[in-house]
Amino acid sequence: MYEKLAAVNDGWVKRGADNQIMDSQSRFYGGVADPDSGIPFATHTGTLAVMAIWGCALVDEQSRYYHDEQLLYRLELSAAFIVRQQHADGTISPGWTNMHSPPDTAFAVVGLAQLYELLEKHDWEALVSVRSHIRRFLEQSVPAMLTGGCHTPNHRWVLTAALGFLYRLTGIEELVARADAWLAEGIDCTEDGEWTERSNGIYNGVSDVMLYHTAELLSHPELLEPVRRNLRMMAYLIHPDGEVVTDYSGRQDFGHPYDMSGYLLVSCLMAEYDKDPLFAALAELGADCSTHPGAIPNNALLGLLLHPELRETAVKPGKLPDPYKVVINGQFDRKHYLSQMDSAGHGGKIYHSRLHPEFGAPVARQRDGHTSVTVMAETNSFFALRHGKAKLLGVQVSSTFEPGFIKMNGMEQLDNGYLLSGTEAKGYYGPIATDRLPEFAAGQVSPWYLLPHQLREVTHLQQHQVQVELTETGDGWKLRVSCDKPDVLMTQISFIFGKDGEFSGGERSTAEAGSEFWKDGTVTFKAGDDWIELDGGAHEHRMKSIRGASYPADCQTLVVNVLTPYERTFHIRLSQSADGMGRNGQ
Repeated sequence: MYEKLAAVNDGWVKRGADNQIMDSQSRFYGGVADPDSGIPFATHTGTLAVMAIWGCALVDEQSRYYHDEQLLYRLELSAAFIVRQQHADGTISPGWTNMHSPPDTAFAVVGLAQLYELLEKHDWEALVSVRSHIRRFLEQSVPAMLTGGCHTPNHRWVLTAALGFLYRLTGIEELVARADAWLAEGIDCTEDGEWTERSNGIYNGVSDVMLYHTAELLSHPELLEPVRRNLRMMAYLIHPDGEVVTDYSGRQDFGHPYDMSGYLLVSCLMAEYDKDPLFAALAELGADCSTHPGAIPNNALLGLLLHPELRETAVKPGKLPDPYKVVINGQFDRKHYLSQMDSAGHGGKIYHSRLHPEFGAPVARQRDGHTSVTVMAETNSFFALRHGKAKLLGVQVSSTFEPGFIKMNGMEQLDNGYLLSGTEAKGYYGPIATDRLPEFAAGQVSPWYLLPHQLREVTHLQQHQVQVELTETGDGWKLRVSCDKPDVLMTQISFIFGKDGEFSGGERSTAEAGSEFWKDGTVTFKAGDDWIELDGGAHEHRMKSIRGASYPADCQTLVVNVLTPYERTFHIRLSQSADGMGRNGQ
């Protein structure tokens, strides 16, 4: 693992150098330009990430850049750059968002503190200038960490980790008190290991590694328990090709490809701490997937260089589960927590963030060989299936009732499948009682936005419910979608496939860019030697798309148009695997 990570790190040294601003007259002198914008930022994914790459290479005797004086000069320039970019209040501004941002500063602190400790341990007098700049940045960040707030749930644990590292550096007791104030809010993780943001691609791993640091730095070993739960959960959220399930994320990783490299460092740390073969297996998978050292707080090579015991561990990787069939959060009493939301006092509104009421919604996962299935609630798509190279990325239902995608609010496990239901309600609002109107209502102007709309009586409340029954069959799945509402509602059932593959068969015609009407017949989607076959198409209206329900442009979508009431059954059949066995090995 160490050799692999060291080689990957060396491969990114020159790419970082190629993007460094070397014009001494530039305000960005010494910074490493972001590939997209061309502007350097003192962020954990920007210049700081490259500084970690360079720092690791300079002190790693296995690196071809070991004690390279030209690289050291570049690192000195970048270290001076980040100090210049730091505001007087100790924060940084990423540039693309979050001006004077305590959480972004915390990400930077967690990474720089580790880099500083690595460079401090290395006996090379030439590092004095770099260490001095980094320590200055860290010390100047203390006021921001003592007073700064956050936006998102995971930011709290980034801040506690940063406070812990600064406490180890400075010994300032107020840093511990501030961390304790954040920790007093409690841990937002279900019994099955799901974090608030349901972000398997990014923020699960962030919460995990930050709480590990917090536990170690501030002597809170109990904080490792949610980390364990999440890592164990993640063992069931990996596709056969190593890609992580992101079909239901509440953050920007939603629907995008990610792997387990973001969990590599925390898996190594937890494998060594618990002597757990499962965590070692997750670490091994993360290393196999690694093609970039990552952002500075979660740089695995930096962690391995700081903790030599991780390179010499006696913990042998176990086997990751396969085949399996699990329901994550199946026993979580989500209704109990949601019923208390009104009493929280925020009125359902939170600024510059989200409340994430979908937290703890059930997710079913099945894997067997090269077939991977996800059934999920509280997201736009309720079903995803990958069969080798053939990928059905999502199945969605949208209607003109709300309008938009219908999220399945509940999921029940059946003997051989799942029953999901999505219920929506929409009504109208009567006049505000005269004795409860504000004085300006009788004036010359009565702005709509100043009226107490919460006092309006609801009238003509309507409900719309869609049921989905998924049944596993010998050659695939049967999908029944139904709605018994007698009023005419235009509905679309959409099947979203990956871009790497081709359709054949069935009666189809162009709807919009990237989507086709599936009117009738049997359609086959083939990618390589793998295929997925479907029947059950319909075309009962001509709407190309439902307002509020857009389809991804980089995918291929089959659209089935139906009118309420309806009951449509789709058969999804899968090709045999390369060894001639069926999907279930039968």
